[in-house]
Amino acid sequence: MSSSSPLPQTLIEAVRYFEDPQTCIDFVAALRWTDGKPVCPACEGTEHSYLTTRRIWKCKACKKQFSVKVGTIFEDSALPLDKWLLSIWLIANSKNGISSHELHRSVGITQKSAWFVLHRVRLAMQSGSIEKLGADAVVEVDETFVGGKAKNMHASAKKRRGITQGVVHSDKTVVVGAVERDGTVRAEVVAERDTATLVDFVKRNVREGADLHTDSLRSYRRLDDEYAHEVVDHMVEYVRGQVHTNGIENFWSLLKRGLNGTYISVDADHLHRYLDERVYTFNHREQDDLPRFADVVGQVTGRRLTYDALTGKA
Repeated sequence: MSSSSPLPQTLIEAVRYFEDPQTCIDFVAALRWTDGKPVCPACEGTEHSYLTTRRIWKCKACKKQFSVKVGTIFEDSALPLDKWLLSIWLIANSKNGISSHELHRSVGITQKSAWFVLHRVRLAMQSGSIEKLGADAVVEVDETFVGGKAKNMHASAKKRRGITQGVVHSDKTVVVGAVERDGTVRAEVVAERDTATLVDFVKRNVREGADLHTDSLRSYRRLDDEYAHEVVDHMVEYVRGQVHTNGIENFWSLLKRGLNGTYISVDADHLHRYLDERVYTFNHREQDDLPRFADVVGQVTGRRLTYDALTGKA
């Protein structure tokens, strides 16, 4: 690192620490490449020269130039790294999320840029873990509905969804989740909450034979033979001894607090991105701000998202 200052622990320290462009580059490089030694994205060469005036490297093998942004969520962005890193700090450490309007005011970028930055950072927050839940703890599974009432939608939104006058529409999106007691959560947007969909979700995310708690939805009955399946009927009770789904329902409460209180209106096409963010912050809730921030920065490589792809124009 070019800066001799200790790593930041608070937002104000982060603002001061990342005010130097070279410090930003060194910080990202140290997390992106082993020992901070750059690797050419074109030929994977490790021999290069550094062009100090432009803050880029030139590969000695293929002669191509590259910056620390290439091959990351930062690629093709005109925003300087200091604004990117401060944005990641704010997003990663927000308890209930941060809106694009708040981010644009805090960092000094346009609201449109802030919206794009938020979605790129959410992409970096995606979990790639293939380890299943339920090794040492009970797993709770439940589903919820997310979305506003059709009567409150803008006319353009109704038209896009094919909603017509006088017809009842729920227009809600189904989200299914599984949480390990006092552990991590997995959640995803699904098309339906039918038996095939829910059983598939559980089998992909929960170890066979694990202690599994659900509500009395009939779709979960297919899991009885492969899991130690306990059911709590919410028409009768919410807790029966240690049998309950309070953990996953607590996550739904946190999710909707962010969606309804911070983001106000979330398009169903982008809901999975907001879900990735809330899952990430829940699973890293025990970390302090710096390690949580550094973890996200360490995941920016290989996760490009263009504006056209985000808006459906690609």
